[in-house]
Order: sequence, then C-alpha cells, then structure tokens
Amino acid sequence: MTRVVHVTTVHPRDDIRIFRKECVSLARAGYEVVQVVGDGQGDAVVDGVRIVDIGARPAGRLARMRRQPAAALAAVRRERPALVHLHDPELLPLGAALARDGLPVVYDAHEDVPRQILTKQWIPAALRPGVARAFEVYENRQVRRLAAVSAATPHIAERFAQVARLAVHVGNYPFETELAPPADDGPRERMVCYVGGLFRTRGLLQMVRAVAQVPGLQLVLCGRFEDAAFEAAMRAEPGWARVQWLGQVGREQVREVMARARAGLVTLLPMPSYRDALPIKMFEYMSAGLPVVASDFPLWRGIVERHGCGLVVDPTDPTAIAATLVSILDDPARAQTMGEAGRAAVLSTYRWPVAERELLGLYDRLVEPPTPAAAAR
Repeated sequence: MTRVVHVTTVHPRDDIRIFRKECVSLARAGYEVVQVVGDGQGDAVVDGVRIVDIGARPAGRLARMRRQPAAALAAVRRERPALVHLHDPELLPLGAALARDGLPVVYDAHEDVPRQILTKQWIPAALRPGVARAFEVYENRQVRRLAAVSAATPHIAERFAQVARLAVHVGNYPFETELAPPADDGPRERMVCYVGGLFRTRGLLQMVRAVAQVPGLQLVLCGRFEDAAFEAAMRAEPGWARVQWLGQVGREQVREVMARARAGLVTLLPMPSYRDALPIKMFEYMSAGLPVVASDFPLWRGIVERHGCGLVVDPTDPTAIAATLVSILDDPARAQTMGEAGRAAVLSTYRWPVAERELLGLYDRLVEPPTPAAAAR
C-alpha cells in the first residue's frame, strides 16, 4: 500500500481541509495515510487515518517554529513514506530536506501568505511590506525544490504556476450534504449569521453596526476572537446587545445556526489577501441554502451574480450592509430563490468531490496509485 504523510504543526488534527477532506479522501482511495501533528493529544487512528503526535506545541510562535519542524522531520523519516504533503509555511525547510532525500513533496498553500502578512497585527505596520516581499522571495525559492503545490484558490495556483514544477487548484469546497437545510425547513428567525474567525479585518465591527440599524434583527457569531482587546472593543459597541456569540462550535451546531438564519455574512474588508480568496464560509452558506451577503470584490461578485445566490455590498459601510439585509428580510420569496440557487451551485460546482478529483489526480502524477483492491478495503 502506498504510504503518504500529511504534516501540520499549526492546524488542529481535525482540521476540515487537512484531515476531513484531504486525508480521509486519500484513505478511502486506498492510500495508507499518516497525519503528523503537534498538539500533545497522543497518537490515534481515526477514519482510516493514522495520527502521529510529536508532542504539545511550545508556548510562543517563535519557539514553535524553532522546535516542532525538527521533530516533525524526524517523525516523517521514521514513516518512510512515498510522498509528503506539508500544510504550514514554517515547514518549507522540512520540505526542502525531504526533497533532497529524493521524496516528492507537496506544499498545500491554504493562503496567499505574502498578502496575508500585510494584515498581520503583530508585525509593525511600517515593516509589513518589506516582510511580505522577503517572504514571497523565500517561499518561491523553497517551492522550486518541491514536486508540486496544492493551492486552495485559483489565484494562488496561478501565482505558484510561475515558479513551481506543478501547481494544482484543490478548492476548499464544502461537503454537499453536511450543512444541507432540513427537509422540514420551517420559518426562519429574524437572524443572520457569520461563521469563522472573529478578526478586525473580517468586518466584524461593520457587521455589528449594520445589524444595530435593522429593527429586531439578531446577529449570531460562531468563532473565536483574535484577541482579548478586540473582543472588549466589540462588547463595547451599542449593537452588541443584538449579538449572540456562541464561541467555537461543532459542525452540527453550525448546521443548526444556518438552518435558523435568513442570510450568511461574508463581508470581509478589502485587504490584499481577501480580494482573490475563495472563503469556505461563502460556499458553506450556499450549501445550507442561505442567501449570501458578500463583499463587493470582483471575484466574489462574479460568483454571486452568476448564480444569483445573494447580494454584494461595500463591506466598509455599515449602512449599506444594513440596507442589503433589509432587502433580503423584506422579500422572503426572493431570499428563498437566492438560497435555492446557491444550493444548486454547490451541488453542481462548488463541492468537495470536484476538488477531490484534482487532489487524486495530482497524487496519480507523483506516486504509484493504490490498487483497486486497496481502495475497496
């Protein structure tokens, strides 16, 4: 059986893209899949994937970046895999070392990191452009040594196509049934939702101020705040009285929230790392049959208008967001049509099996594929 190893020292072991989509899909296709993580929760076998834990993360970002890649490299070498698939930029030196050993290495580019650096609050604003440029040069140089890049968006795939041996778009699309609306879908509440990290740059302040302008409307938030200071600032907003914050919740509770909501918000601010992104939350709202209220970025506008699955708005303008929400709330028939159109688009195009085919096709080009007998086990 062809053994492949996925490695992350940053993401949780049950990360949706890494574990639930890529690792589980590869295991079902007949690969022997090992996931190397660093969380201190111990080894395990889940859904056909063997999880190897290198130990809990050290306190502090720099300590983690110094210590865990070396431990992960040792763990990978013990496994003697046919292919290694890396999920964190800090693991690029590990990838270069394994490539020198003759192993095919795939770098999974979840984000456009150089553009993301431009929004990092922990880096002084004056330094961010230089740090971003330096990291892009470094990342490109490392990627040239690897076998391939698996990119979460077409934009990232196009960027790496200029420097990588092979770059493939493996979209971060939802499972088509996981968040599907219940068959007995009853009247929805006067409520909208946002699911994801609660960051300044994701437009949370503007969402709360918009909801405060719409009589009787509630905003349900599912996710963690980026820091205590931002949480305190949000709680000080008058509109916070209209917010129900559930914290980090499981997928079943996410499904329940979306089944109650009238619309899903994805009004991220116009940052370089967001304009060309394909946020999973937008497709999850669509899969749940929710009208999408999205930032008016050209890429997102094209998707929303092409499928008629929602409305786009200036994400920096709470009054414009409020007016857009009112237009959805005041026309339930139109909202239902938009929700059904989004659901249809997911079933036809934006669903994990479409991306899974790209992932399996990439592996077929790099290693000996499993036999049909292995896939049937």
